[in-house]
Amino acid sequence: MQPFHAVVLGIVQGLTEFLPISSTAHLTLTGKLLGFVTTENTQAWTAFLAVIQLGTVAAVLIYFSKDLWRMTRALLEDIRTKGKRFAEYSHESRLVLYITLGTIPVVVVGLLAKDIIEGVFTKNLVVIASSLVVLAIFLWIAERVASHSRSIQKVTLKDSLLIGLAQVLALIPGSSRSGTTITAGLFLKFERAAAARFSFLLSIPAVLGSGLYELAKIDHSVFQFGNFNLVIATFVSGVSGYVAIAWLLRYLMKNTTMIFVWYRIGLGVLLFILMLTRVVTP
Repeated sequence: MQPFHAVVLGIVQGLTEFLPISSTAHLTLTGKLLGFVTTENTQAWTAFLAVIQLGTVAAVLIYFSKDLWRMTRALLEDIRTKGKRFAEYSHESRLVLYITLGTIPVVVVGLLAKDIIEGVFTKNLVVIASSLVVLAIFLWIAERVASHSRSIQKVTLKDSLLIGLAQVLALIPGSSRSGTTITAGLFLKFERAAAARFSFLLSIPAVLGSGLYELAKIDHSVFQFGNFNLVIATFVSGVSGYVAIAWLLRYLMKNTTMIFVWYRIGLGVLLFILMLTRVVTP
């Protein structure tokens, strides 16, 4: 891997982590086209992706830093003054609790399915292409039935658990973490920008935990891509991730998600064509 490749992978990671188009799909396709993904190095590639995801975690932490500080301060104040009277907690306090509870499903399933997630199955382009198309259909349905009548201030415990369960589907390669959670938010009648904002906040514990978990058990295999390249890709993913967050929140205030529906379908069909013509292997 050359520094140029690291920059490309960082840009792909940052942009596709937050747009509902699947970072796994784009990174796996890019990695296969560049010759970095093989059946022999699936664990090293998974670790590489998990580490550079820390750049996108930094992006969402920086972008929502004021919100996170306000939420944390409110929670500590409510714990001090209201104790276990959770019904009296402020919206900011309850958001922290909702995000925490909404993260539990993906943590449990992620740990139980760890070997599958790190294996060859999750790099299979047939699975990825199928997931791209299937989630696109669900996102289209969500757009059709959604009323977009609820703001993020209306998030409830039930909403957080349902959206958290939807986040579990992001463990299927090609589905997209933001795609599954935004789709769930739309089904729950949230405004598009509100669904995206809660999706981004919910992603923080899961993506941060995934990256730190991989760092904790990292071995020399991940360094086969180069230490400097790992740093470059992580930094670039953070910059491009910040841009993606800012753009998507502005975009969804006035536009539907249909551009992502058609993009996912187009990419899924393209992947099937590339596999049938043997340009890439499944």
